[in-house]
Amino acid sequence: MPTYAYACTACEHRFDAVQSFSEDSLTICPECGGALRKQYGTVGVTFNGSGFYRTDSRRNTGETKKDPASSKPDTSTSSTPAPAKSTTSA
Repeated sequence: MPTYAYACTACEHRFDAVQSFSEDSLTICPECGGALRKQYGTVGVTFNGSGFYRTDSRRNTGETKKDPASSKPDTSTSSTPAPAKSTTSA
């Protein structure tokens, strides 16, 4: 269940309340009986792990689009030998 922060508009009393999503918001301050308002702040979310990749949420069925750059043939495993370097000195 989420925790909500409230602040009184009359006496500045601040407190947290654990409520379910289906519960109504609190409207009366428990200290002075004044009107309450919800406080909104940053959400503490932490992503742990080695990282997130664009393919993490996709099905791995081979139906992904290919990059035009990735469709080029791989020349690193070519069967033709590289040209020999000249070892003569000037």
